[in-house]
Amino acid sequence: MRYSALSVLLNGLRGNRGWAPAWRSPEPKPRYDVVIVGGGGHGLATAYYLAKEFGVRNVAVLEKSYIGSGNVGRNTTIIRANYLLPGNNPFYQLSMKLWGGLEQDFNFNAMVSQRGIVNLYHSDAQRDAYARRGNAMRLHGVDAELLDRAAVRGMLPFLNFDDARFPILGGLVHRAGGTVRHDAVAWGYARGADSHGVDIIQGCEVTGIRRGAGGAVEGVETTRGFIGCGKLALAAAGNSSRVAEMAGLRLPIESHVLQAFVSEGLKPFVDTVVTFGAGHFYFSQSDKGGLVFGGDIDGYNSYAQRGNLALVEHVAEAGVALVPGLSRVRVLRGWGGIMDMSMDGSPIIDRVEDTLYLNAGWCYGGFKATPASGFCFAHLIAKGVPQETAAAFRLDRFARGRMIDEKGVGAQANLH
Repeated sequence: MRYSALSVLLNGLRGNRGWAPAWRSPEPKPRYDVVIVGGGGHGLATAYYLAKEFGVRNVAVLEKSYIGSGNVGRNTTIIRANYLLPGNNPFYQLSMKLWGGLEQDFNFNAMVSQRGIVNLYHSDAQRDAYARRGNAMRLHGVDAELLDRAAVRGMLPFLNFDDARFPILGGLVHRAGGTVRHDAVAWGYARGADSHGVDIIQGCEVTGIRRGAGGAVEGVETTRGFIGCGKLALAAAGNSSRVAEMAGLRLPIESHVLQAFVSEGLKPFVDTVVTFGAGHFYFSQSDKGGLVFGGDIDGYNSYAQRGNLALVEHVAEAGVALVPGLSRVRVLRGWGGIMDMSMDGSPIIDRVEDTLYLNAGWCYGGFKATPASGFCFAHLIAKGVPQETAAAFRLDRFARGRMIDEKGVGAQANLH
């Protein structure tokens, strides 16, 4: 069923008894052309574009829990393409273009809001770095505008401009950035993939990867039995290293928790996304009035979907330093997602073997990349060659010395 104003009206007149489930709950088949491990945003987007754009429809998405239970439902909803390096910039710009038409494409309200994002700077050196970043963005066709202190004050008068330690001197504005309702992205891609014949199998945890006599991957052992496949695609985010280990792979990835928080509902006062340049803090306001905000990852390795209180305090301190009025606001809830932190801060989209494909290493940039990640991964699986904007995201770049280190902090995963 296609959603439309007419379908809403007609179902309202019929007591809303005509709505079908958004996607099926099929039993797994013995074999698929492609099996995707991970029913999050990237796995579902891959399945959707495989079926819709490349005609590969005998596809299964295996999710150990329920759709939207992982990182895609646990982030701070921000989308952007304000990257510096040529390996990243075109890819994230592709993602922004896909975000722009996504709701019409998969016929689901994901609440895409391109309200802009302001990265604040607090020193002359940081201003120069942002000017360089903005110039690189514009060279790639991405919008960027450097604002002075007065312009930022006109947009965001509630910020602490006169902080003696971190005075706000201006900001870099990326007006195409914004927010998207994160769990609706998972639901929309799931519904879209299902409508093209993809089987979405929830409550199906992968427990092993079976290889044939020649060493090629033949399928996966799951809690619902063995499922054979022609190609196996791994898109398991923070659990990527655990799943890859079943295939005998050791990945240059560490898993860390990233926490996110929502405040009580407030009257509208911020109509953009704001990031603090002197501390890792970022926030926006949702349609319900709550502030959605976050900060640094928890610095220790963990597979838990919850973080520690020390980081909660750290994020709150940074928030109050930027917006003193936040000291009067109550935090409603928080959650944690498992980040797959790569050694250079950039992702991996690559064919590891003839029948084994890997999508991992997103650090905390995975949500904004969801459409492009799915499209490029589907392109790689269907055609066997990388999509041009994702050509730099090879697994062997670490051995070849071709890192894409956006932050310039070296091979320490928890610093990216």
